[in-house]
Amino acid sequence: MDTTPHTLNTLFQQLGLPDDSAKIDHFISHHSPLPDELLLHQAQCWTLAQSRFLRDALAEDSDWAEVVDELNVMMRATPTH
Repeated sequence: MDTTPHTLNTLFQQLGLPDDSAKIDHFISHHSPLPDELLLHQAQCWTLAQSRFLRDALAEDSDWAEVVDELNVMMRATPTH
């Protein structure tokens, strides 16, 4: 059983993206804000596999759901460049 705490860093690692905090902040600011009507997994910045992971994490209320929700909130905020 995986007991690794799920954080933004481990989520980005799971998605195959750079997982250091500065690169995560850059990714989020570069792809934000998402329109209200667009679901997180529908954003153009994801590959098909990443999109499915994000969608399934929420739909199945998996261990990842809380951190995916956190990412969703962060990507809807107006970036502060």
